[in-house]
Amino acid sequence: VQLVESGGGLVQPGGSLKLSCQLSGFTNNFYVIGWFRQAPEKEREGLSLITSTEITYYSDSAKDRFAISMDKTKNMVYLQMNSLKPEDQAVYYCATAGEYFKNKLRFNNPWHFSDIVKYFGAWGQGTQVTVSS
Repeated sequence: VQLVESGGGLVQPGGSLKLSCQLSGFTNNFYVIGWFRQAPEKEREGLSLITSTEITYYSDSAKDRFAISMDKTKNMVYLQMNSLKPEDQAVYYCATAGEYFKNKLRFNNPWHFSDIVKYFGAWGQGTQVTVSS
């Protein structure tokens, strides 16, 4: 399994950016892809998830301005980010959930975005998003 992010760059406050995550090596019918970010000297933060059945989840940080989507024909997952703010500046990563977290979703067990980083793996190298005028 491999994930590769792209699409980061410099954007002015209020601008938009669309990040891409190229998936390869996925053989399971059910998988979960997450977008995360990490700003300097801060913990990695979960933003949004999408399942292979295209159910989506958003953290409070992402729900009003970000949109996750998937194109299975291209093995791609996207994160559309709008109305970007300086505090959105970070390295953005995509990753895939392990079996423990997938089962949480399958069986509707409780979870919270603040706690999910440890359940994800196969992290990409990240893509830098800089929000500055």
